[in-house]
Amino acid sequence: MHDPLMTELKRYLVQSVGASHGTARLVGLLLGLLLPAPGRHRTPTSHPVTPSPETLTVSLPRSSMLRGEDNVLVRPYLVAHERREEERRQRARRRTLVLAT
Repeated sequence: MHDPLMTELKRYLVQSVGASHGTARLVGLLLGLLLPAPGRHRTPTSHPVTPSPETLTVSLPRSSMLRGEDNVLVRPYLVAHERREEERRQRARRRTLVLAT
């Protein structure tokens, strides 16, 4: 936490922004948690990992592509449109029957 960048950031928060020392400390702690610490690096691997000869390659069974004509699932707006058209035709038939009697 004695990083010069953090110290400079705290000083900026206190002087320029007018934040209290507690706020500057809180922001410094949060940034310390979010940002990586200086000087920490990943350890290099000693040798590249090679697959063992005992490893088997697994392949998934292939399935054929689905055809849209064979699929019973229909988009809801198409069903709603067809339903409205059928209801309109039904009302027209009823109207014709009422006017005929």
